[in-house]
Amino acid sequence: MTSYLRVREKMDRDTQYVYTKTRAQFGRWCSFSDKASKMEINILPEPSLMHNYVRKDPISQGTQCSKIFSEHEVNTTTATYKEGGMHHVEGGWPKDVNTHDLEQTVRYRRKIEKDELYIHTMLQLLPPMEHYILQNNSCDIYEQYFCDTDAVALVQKTFSRTVNVYRDPMPLKRSITHLSWSPDQGTRFAISYCDTDFKKTANSSTYSYIWDVENPNNPFMALKPFCPNLTIEYNPKDSNALVSGTTSGQVVSWDIRRSSEPVETSLVEQSHREPCHKVLWINSKTGTEFFSASNDGQIKWWDTRKLQIPTETLVIDLFKPEEQDVGRATGISALQFEPSMGTRFMCGLENGMVISGNRKGKTPGEKIATRFKAQYGPVISVERNPTFVKNFLTVGDWTARIWSEDCRESCIAWTPGHRDLLTSGAWSATRFSVFFLTKMDGTMDVWDILVQQDSPVLSVKVCDEALTCIRPHEHGHLAAVASTNGTTYLVEFSEALTMNQKNDKLLLTALLERETRREKVIEAKNRETRLKLKSGRLDVEVEVQENSNSKSTDLTKPNDAQKLVESDPVIIQCEQDYQQAIDAEIMRQTSLENSEVNNNHLQNGIPGQH
Repeated sequence: MTSYLRVREKMDRDTQYVYTKTRAQFGRWCSFSDKASKMEINILPEPSLMHNYVRKDPISQGTQCSKIFSEHEVNTTTATYKEGGMHHVEGGWPKDVNTHDLEQTVRYRRKIEKDELYIHTMLQLLPPMEHYILQNNSCDIYEQYFCDTDAVALVQKTFSRTVNVYRDPMPLKRSITHLSWSPDQGTRFAISYCDTDFKKTANSSTYSYIWDVENPNNPFMALKPFCPNLTIEYNPKDSNALVSGTTSGQVVSWDIRRSSEPVETSLVEQSHREPCHKVLWINSKTGTEFFSASNDGQIKWWDTRKLQIPTETLVIDLFKPEEQDVGRATGISALQFEPSMGTRFMCGLENGMVISGNRKGKTPGEKIATRFKAQYGPVISVERNPTFVKNFLTVGDWTARIWSEDCRESCIAWTPGHRDLLTSGAWSATRFSVFFLTKMDGTMDVWDILVQQDSPVLSVKVCDEALTCIRPHEHGHLAAVASTNGTTYLVEFSEALTMNQKNDKLLLTALLERETRREKVIEAKNRETRLKLKSGRLDVEVEVQENSNSKSTDLTKPNDAQKLVESDPVIIQCEQDYQQAIDAEIMRQTSLENSEVNNNHLQNGIPGQH
């Protein structure tokens, strides 16, 4: 029976055929023609399988294609209800007394009040009645509590789920280096596959793929470059145009309406010296301009209408920018461009610096004038907040940091150090305060700085392999997450991570301004301290020079600068910590030497000597 099922599964899989139709074929006239029949598949019987079955004759079997419904009837006990009411105006009167006659009621009251039991009855009924009256007066059952406060929505739970999985069709799995969503409502996304281990690139495929979000089984289109793509980007104004950077340092333009082959490629001698791993489109009237970056430290601007040579080149030479020496250039590891800021761009360097540049600068020094010491290692990602463009996110080594352009010396917020290296980061496209981080252990962290700053609001184990990059959808509820085994995961987030509340923008504005103000105060204080120390050192040098000129030998007398340094509690504490560290190290070395001497005496057979 098991072998029969396997054969049946193989037959079902082989008899499937997927009909695909390109957009260019829509609206054509139907062309009918007579044609002979064609046999697609011929499944021959296998007599060897007959000994696994017993012939059953006769046999009767029914087939029902529609849904089966069952009907049940139950008799329940019928409950009988009766509505009754009473109009109560004033009770307790006898039947022979007319309550509407004032004379009769007054006469009856006087009769009851003259009764001997009237006083005792009243003494028994008054205390509990008085208690209930006072209790009712102390608590107003009709009072509306918290009527002056606004209704607040309940705290929503944060969660995510994996919607689709897109696997590399090639048998030899390749790492994913970049993702890009199409501008037509994000119905497709392009993926660049490349093994950064160049020992494996000789045997691996160079194809990159465009996937349809609704079809995770087969890619929508395969792009066939002459060497593997390291990055690929959709044109934000045209969903059929793309550009990519290759391992040879060249940039390539694509038009999926023409073919799967490159439309145009830059010349090798005019391209990057290292693999081109960053390309981004920029704002232009024609919609054909973009710029690229590489580890060779160069940023090149291109036009797809004339892609052989770049329109402009900028070398990131931090020491002598005016000389534009490629030999001294610092490698670029991240690139960022915000369409709303015109000619301004940002790039992250391999030495941990972030450059905020302006293409309109007259000289190379002016173009890379603003610098931030962002990370201790290479800057992996630089992303501006889509709403607060003055604030940007940097990802590198084990931390992610949020910066403000007004504070260059230190960041305004940062995450605690992670156990695993971070691989990428991105802001949410719809919720201002949310950003995403991917890590080497296959975990994706979602941070919301309005909710909490010490830990992520959601941490999801996407896969067992390392994650390489993440690109959120423009609508905010989806994000494409890539891994090193060539698999892309489409993750959907809850409403709490995608929608903004009523006051979120005001709260985030206040938070960023408060942290920026705090960092400015700290920077001013540090600057003042440095100036005091510098002026103190200058005073010491001037006094020493005067004493040497007057041939004075009294150099041990402390001056005002030395007193200032000696009275600084921070310097005193640092000196004490330094001395304690030296003493602890001396004691540790002494104990190690003593234990080594004792061990040598024991091995030589002299146990009593120490």
